[in-house]
Amino acid sequence: MSETVFLTQKGLEEKQKEYDELVGVRRKEVADRIKEATAYGDLSENSEYDAAKNEQAELEERISVLEDMLNNYEIIDSNAAKGDVVDLGLNVHLKNITKKKEETYRIVGSAEADPFNNLISNESPIGKGLLKHKVGETVSIDIPSGKTVKYKILKISK
Repeated sequence: MSETVFLTQKGLEEKQKEYDELVGVRRKEVADRIKEATAYGDLSENSEYDAAKNEQAELEERISVLEDMLNNYEIIDSNAAKGDVVDLGLNVHLKNITKKKEETYRIVGSAEADPFNNLISNESPIGKGLLKHKVGETVSIDIPSGKTVKYKILKISK
């Protein structure tokens, strides 16, 4: 059995939309390209055919990953979270004591993580290190570079 994938409602809708697009539109487009490339004749030196088959393999892999996600998800309900401790679906406003700057992150499941938009996974070192801590606490987190970063939790919000 596959692991549970944690998604927000928005994340679920985005994954479902992507799945529908891949299955309903892209799969047919790729099949049409394969059919067209096959018409060129000799497949042994047919770069269009090879490219289309590679695209099909990547597409089917992504569809498989999305199907697995959509069959094994749990909705992150930030309204159910108490908000007194860092948890999935909540925003956490921090002071990075090491860098002397403030940062805000939203803790999400790994399928929705996007560090460039301050969405960090509950499985990432920082996400994992912050979980279950309260406002006012200082947390030391070992990061992959080998350094330890200290954060003070300033605020938790939905």
